[in-house]
Amino acid sequence: MSAVFDAVIIGAGPAGMAAAITLADHDARVLVLDEQAGPGGQIYRGVEEMSLTMPELFAALGPDYAHGDELAARFRNCGAEYRARAMVWQVIPGEEAHEVWVSQGGRSSRVLARSVLVATGAMERPVPVPGWTLPGAMTAGAIQVLLKSAGVVAEDLVIAGAGPLVYLLAAQCLAAGARPMAVLDTTPRGNLTAALPLLPGALRGKGPGYLAKGIGLKLALRREGVPVFSFVTDIALKGTSEVTDIAFKSRGRPLWLSAGVVALHEGVIPAQQMTRALGCAHEWDDVQRCFRPRTDGFGNSSVEGVLVAGDGGGIGGARAAEHEGRIAAAEMLRRAGKLDDAARDRLAAPERRGLAQHLAIRPFLDRLYAPPAWVRAPADEVMICRCEEVTAGAIRAAASAGAQGPNQAKSFLRTGMGACQGRMCGPVVSEIMAAAHGISVEQAGYYRIRPPLKPITVGELAEAELD
Repeated sequence: MSAVFDAVIIGAGPAGMAAAITLADHDARVLVLDEQAGPGGQIYRGVEEMSLTMPELFAALGPDYAHGDELAARFRNCGAEYRARAMVWQVIPGEEAHEVWVSQGGRSSRVLARSVLVATGAMERPVPVPGWTLPGAMTAGAIQVLLKSAGVVAEDLVIAGAGPLVYLLAAQCLAAGARPMAVLDTTPRGNLTAALPLLPGALRGKGPGYLAKGIGLKLALRREGVPVFSFVTDIALKGTSEVTDIAFKSRGRPLWLSAGVVALHEGVIPAQQMTRALGCAHEWDDVQRCFRPRTDGFGNSSVEGVLVAGDGGGIGGARAAEHEGRIAAAEMLRRAGKLDDAARDRLAAPERRGLAQHLAIRPFLDRLYAPPAWVRAPADEVMICRCEEVTAGAIRAAASAGAQGPNQAKSFLRTGMGACQGRMCGPVVSEIMAAAHGISVEQAGYYRIRPPLKPITVGELAEAELD
């Protein structure tokens, strides 16, 4: 058998970097695999390069982004082996070691690990509205990618959605010198009423800092005169070959804006494809309206030797992800025989306290920014599976014809069989099927995920290296 790593970490975001640093500090043999060109994940994307090549924009993005540069520097120097532009397309659990198959530079190879940490983070919740497949319709995260990787921001931008990222993105665009045309806040009127009883808990730990930051972002938009429309519903993007306008209702009043780019956002959810493919048990979070892998207090999943940390196990934010990465690292050190149970618990104890401080605000935020019902129940004519061009109406018709859940819908309609492998349609298909049958989303379930997790060629598979 080939040499076995004590730990293989999939993802070099906050959780993955923090875990790698802790493991390397305790002389574990660590390998970190990440698809991006540099460490940072989505939240700190391009942070190393920006600090060198675009220092003014780097400074404008604030201390939170600068913290990512410091974390990336510690990660670079910690001694963990790091492979960038490395795409993990399959993980096979084993009794003695787990096989991790990775594609890099057009060639696939296998690495072996005593334990695997899935730190693949979150993805944006799909927002299927009329016109969302038109060129010019993007996610808020995609706009951030352009900003952080190239310093590019659209000047005719409308941001539509709910959650902290909506206002953060608007403020970041202002910092980059591009004023958004408007922000359309889709937070339902009843969400604030539901969230207010949870506000006292949000004032504990790091909660006041997060709340102050949110208020500051909104005040910055007001100072710059960026129009903000509240209680927005019925969003529809208009255009023939590209987005030219956006129609919506604000406080029940029909409105219309010209826009060349629309950033849609209704929060983020755990990226579950990899943990699904591994066979990890998942549970439904009815507040965040998403599935997440079932884990214990150390990040252990239901699959022996497979751990999850960061937003991939439940949305908590970048700083919480760091603490979860270090807690998971303590458990991986125990599994590698480098710590006993007591030493593991001592190493994890301060991280648990830090994690609790950062998570204190989550119940309030989760209630406040719970996605509106109209996002989860799109009209029949709206395209849901973009790859196979399947509408919400076709999915409902399949349910009426006997399809019991997403996997049966896949057999009927090919939903989830395109290039994205269900990432963009899966959450909505589960919601539609559950509503059609009058059952919970947990009962409706989710797609069965099969390898490869990302497309690779048959030639690469045939030439894959075992060692």
